[in-house]
Amino acid sequence: MFVAHAANAALTHASVYASWIFQEGGTVGWDPISLWHQMGILAKAVVIILFIMSGWSIGVMIDRWMAFSAARKQSRAFAPAVAGALREGKIDEAIRVAERNKKSHLAKVVTAGLQEFRAHSESGDIPGEQIEASKRALERAEAIVHAELKRGLSGLATIGSTAPFVGLFGTVVGILNAFKGISEQKATGLGAVAGGIAEALVTTAVGLFVAIPAVMMFNYLTSRVEAFDVEMDNSSSELIDYFLKRRGVRR
Repeated sequence: MFVAHAANAALTHASVYASWIFQEGGTVGWDPISLWHQMGILAKAVVIILFIMSGWSIGVMIDRWMAFSAARKQSRAFAPAVAGALREGKIDEAIRVAERNKKSHLAKVVTAGLQEFRAHSESGDIPGEQIEASKRALERAEAIVHAELKRGLSGLATIGSTAPFVGLFGTVVGILNAFKGISEQKATGLGAVAGGIAEALVTTAVGLFVAIPAVMMFNYLTSRVEAFDVEMDNSSSELIDYFLKRRGVRR
């Protein structure tokens, strides 16, 4: 008898709780179209801004991926070809090889150094000035190529760090709408606040959806740029060593 009485009490409480949750106050559609129509103007603006940020970040990801892949591919073909030309002392041939691989980060740097070295060789400058001028040309080229490789990455980092906060703004707006629904409908059931809560969760989810890939790709692309920087430094150092040996200059 005690068990039966407890079971009946539990069912009664459950029915009361269910009626409180699903009391009249409006139903919420959980498909994207219904959610979009139920969202307020500010929440819709937040979602649109987030999708614009997502589109821009995807464009940067694709652009940098293609640029880095092309740079890697052409550098692999450029390095042995230019090394062979330099071993034979054919600077003009090495410059032509570099100009055929314009997407290679190594070719852009090496071309600047070779052209400066050739220009000073033709002008009859003393060897020390020739080497220093070539070194400065290499440093300038490295700085320019580094800036080109990092193009768009700062914006990607900005999107990765700000998208969650933009989504949080939409969350705050959704919670405010939820309390507004409670005030207008004079009800405290879940049905009265479901629309506002759904609106808040959608903007939060979209913000995270935009931010997570942006942060991951920013870290990946930054590591690729750092690897390219090391390769350019090594190529510049090797080229300076070649110039020193060619001119017979001792450090």
